[in-house]
Amino acid sequence: MSEVQHFGSCHCGAVKWSFTGPEVLDGCRCNCSVCDKKQNQHCIIKLDRFKLLEGEDKITVYRFNTGLAQHKFCSICGVQSFYHPRSNPDAVAIMPHCIDGKTLKGVNWTYFNGQEWEKTMETKAPAAQ
Repeated sequence: MSEVQHFGSCHCGAVKWSFTGPEVLDGCRCNCSVCDKKQNQHCIIKLDRFKLLEGEDKITVYRFNTGLAQHKFCSICGVQSFYHPRSNPDAVAIMPHCIDGKTLKGVNWTYFNGQEWEKTMETKAPAAQ
């Protein structure tokens, strides 16, 4: 599978990022309380493949429960285009719908039972790409 440079952003463009990854990503649909409310469908990307290009000063962070996950969103438009997941502290979770352009050819979705996070992590954690 070929690797490409993907570029993404929030709605207003204040927060911009890029990562190198396949044209078809593996994605996660989680049912934890915050993912359920936000319809947070995401793809896990290794930190060494991700680069924040602009807008670090425009990012606001929301934390809850254990406080380990850093749910980052643009302080101007409110869009979360990526965050730092609790499940993969050495990775970021990008929102594939925030990838700009036509580099993304598809997403292979899997389900993650975040409502029973600890139990689910014992058997299956989303893998970083």
